[in-house]
Amino acid sequence: MKKIVFFAVVVCCFVASSCVATKTRGEQYSRLYDEKPLTLLVLPPINNTTNVEAKELLYTSISVPLIEAGYYVVSPHLAMEMLKAESAYDAELFVNQDLTQFGKVFGTDAVVFSVIDTWQKHLSGITTKIRYIIKSSKTNEIIFERTCELYLDLSASNAHSNSLLGALTNLAVTAIKTASTDHIVAARKCNKYVFQDIPRGQYHPDYQLDKDTKAEPAEVKRTVR
Repeated sequence: MKKIVFFAVVVCCFVASSCVATKTRGEQYSRLYDEKPLTLLVLPPINNTTNVEAKELLYTSISVPLIEAGYYVVSPHLAMEMLKAESAYDAELFVNQDLTQFGKVFGTDAVVFSVIDTWQKHLSGITTKIRYIIKSSKTNEIIFERTCELYLDLSASNAHSNSLLGALTNLAVTAIKTASTDHIVAARKCNKYVFQDIPRGQYHPDYQLDKDTKAEPAEVKRTVR
């Protein structure tokens, strides 16, 4: 009897797991494949945290993984200057508005938004939670959306010396280093994990050939060093 019950449980688990269909990129990002955007405009991040530097730190590193994925990205420096000149630096003004104006002004097919919900420095690391949204500048529809919750563990780099002088030195170095470098690393890693799953653009050899690639979860959670 016990063997029969065990067998039944195993069968039920197998059936339940097989019912959870694994999506491909073609299924998960079907709108992006349909739109086939070539040129992207990255708007300054929407910062919902008290860390005023988070916006700049993230903005400077978003374009790189998109370019590596085969997209043409409008120069962040050029975009920033034009947006500031038009008093349009805050992406909050446009995330739910008509984006066709960006297509006309910048010649872009889609606009990249990012929303910083968490950016905290702890004694041993940095916690970030960032949402990424790409919207068509033709239809205003969302064609790509993922979230990254990342913890950058700095504990290993902080434990170098047991002496008082060594501890004080490490504390000073860590304070200076974390003020800039570690925050930039956290931003770059978030961008990397999110956009490594984006369908490849027209400047990538895998363009339109990765539809059957297994898509990663829409919510990324990582602990890295």
